[in-house]
Amino acid sequence: MAESGILISTTEAAATLLVGVDAFRNSPQKTSARPRVIDGIAIVGGNAIGEATVELISARHSFGIFETKLNGAVAILLPDHKDPIAPTLVQGADPVTCRIVTAPTVSPLKINVYGREL
Repeated sequence: MAESGILISTTEAAATLLVGVDAFRNSPQKTSARPRVIDGIAIVGGNAIGEATVELISARHSFGIFETKLNGAVAILLPDHKDPIAPTLVQGADPVTCRIVTAPTVSPLKINVYGREL
């Protein structure tokens, strides 16, 4: 089986991440012509651990709601920050959305979605 890697990555300023906004709205990685298997997400940033939450969604499935694992504008994403997701197939051309549920107050968010293309 192919190794999991970063499928979608974004860094967004807190001022642009209002409740209901898709954090991946400007990402060309939001869609792919090939099917993908998503198996994790990592979120860092904001002013406090757990301050910001997002819902990860594909066209046919909600993966759940996830929160920041490390705070601060200069936080880096490490393997310990990854929330595992049961490997789930996303059909080719289906967009992946990262909807803001609880917005960060000041610091930006860095978000990575992990998996592999088939």
